[in-house]
Amino acid sequence: MLRGSHLLPITSPTLSSLQSLFPTLTLLSSRRLSTFASLQTFLPNTHKLDSLLHLHSRTLKRVPPPMASRFPCPKASFSGGSSSGGEREILVQHLLVKEDDLKLLLELQRRISQGEDISDLAVEYSICPSKQEGGMLGWVRKGQMVPEFEEAAFGTPLNRVVRCKTKFGWHLLQVLSEREESSLEEIQPDDFHIKMQDPNFLEEAQLIDVREPEEVSQASLPGFQVFPLRQFGSWGPDITSKIDPQKDTYVMCHHGMRSLQVAKWLQTQGFRRIFNLSGGIHAYATKVDPSIPTY
Repeated sequence: MLRGSHLLPITSPTLSSLQSLFPTLTLLSSRRLSTFASLQTFLPNTHKLDSLLHLHSRTLKRVPPPMASRFPCPKASFSGGSSSGGEREILVQHLLVKEDDLKLLLELQRRISQGEDISDLAVEYSICPSKQEGGMLGWVRKGQMVPEFEEAAFGTPLNRVVRCKTKFGWHLLQVLSEREESSLEEIQPDDFHIKMQDPNFLEEAQLIDVREPEEVSQASLPGFQVFPLRQFGSWGPDITSKIDPQKDTYVMCHHGMRSLQVAKWLQTQGFRRIFNLSGGIHAYATKVDPSIPTY
């Protein structure tokens, strides 16, 4: 059963679990993101499981890949490509036990069949850090997970609890919902500038600036709502009440790195079409509008 308390609680410090599940996000600095708990999910600096997800080969080279087998420091690279719609995404929760704990897994599966909640059992028994979120992994798509987990997750009917084995151990997993895959694209400054000239653009889309207030005071673009990354804990938990997941969403920061983090996270929260301003406001200022100060 899907419980509100298990929908990726943004402020939980243990969300480092999901870094093992979403290695394509980048964290630029642990200091900056000390309250950015939801995205710390993508920073497995406290557990030693390898990722369930593959790191795609096309990555930006700004920082080292995040998914080394021992989960190094809080820095990560991310996919440089965009994802397009048309495929299926599924909302998955699971629990994980060690390879030699099959007997325990079968007992937990029996208890679930008798009415116990997989979320509660994940909290008590799972060795995956997602246990503190009731085993919630969020929305995933094909190509993100190891083959055994992917085959089981995409091959099972909604709400049925199934087991599978991966190199991490034995899983019980449940698919709670499905939807058409969301899209995330890089938009170039000149293309974004053209859109900004359309008087209807600001009514049809929503614009998010994730820089800090002191940065915004130095340079800004009209129409952007400011959601500082450092204050993520204050706006992340109820983001869908602040902006509409169904509207086109454009995200901007200084150089396009932090905004891509947030854009990737917005995908996991159900936002349908997300655009990251490539190069951030700095690229916009240098390539399109030199009247905007650079810093």
